Amino acid sequence: MSRKKIVAGNWKMNLDYQAGISLFSEITQMLKDEHRGNQEVIVCAPFIHLGALNKLNDVKEKLGVGAQNLHQADSGAYTGEISGSQIKSVGGKYVLIGHSERRSYFKETNEILAEKVDAAFRHHLTPIFCIGETKEQREDGSYFEVLKAQLEQSVFHLSSKDFERVIIAYEPVWAIGTGLTASPEQAQEVHAYIRKVIAEKYSQELADSISILYGGSCNPKNAESLFAQADIDGGLIGGASLKSRDFLDIVKVYNS
Repeated sequence: MSRKKIVAGNWKMNLDYQAGISLFSEITQMLKDEHRGNQEVIVCAPFIHLGALNKLNDVKEKLGVGAQNLHQADSGAYTGEISGSQIKSVGGKYVLIGHSERRSYFKETNEILAEKVDAAFRHHLTPIFCIGETKEQREDGSYFEVLKAQLEQSVFHLSSKDFERVIIAYEPVWAIGTGLTASPEQAQEVHAYIRKVIAEKYSQELADSISILYGGSCNPKNAESLFAQADIDGGLIGGASLKSRDFLDIVKVYNS
């Protein structure tokens, strides 16, 4: 089955308002000039940018805008938080849920993340659901069990119809911001395992339709070898997404 190829940028807590506008403008122009395939491109930006980026986006058939987080409640006394309806109201189509930095720094549990996934669906946002293991879990051999639990406790309550809209991003925590990258073979092993677990829960047909992205120091030099793996359907790009040339060179791996 042909799966959607996706390159998603995660700007994290970077770029002031004008710098974000400038970068996005460069990306949209480059996409017009250089995008040649069917790959989908997503930019997950800080909340301050979302409305402006949606208005600037004149290549919506190629490029979608997403948020980096949302609160599990639809509204209320949650100072400093943002809801799915607010993201949707400024043109957001996607939302990152369960990024390792949210899990680690903000102590988001699998149970909280399940509620956030449900909130995304209530507001017709596509979740990019992140899973991954720490260096310790990789070294002690428990990483398969960790990844399976993250799926079971946060997204496997979804119906087949809802789950088919989820994008999974595998991000080995030990390879984020460290300069380390899983080898193509290591990444493929995990992506194949994730697809196997999805097939066991739902069906092989559904598992074969789900896009699973690699996120972990993916850059223009290693993207081609990673994306060539059978079960890797693109990337969740951190640092390289802050440079338009680097980001587009990763996108262009899928040009055809």
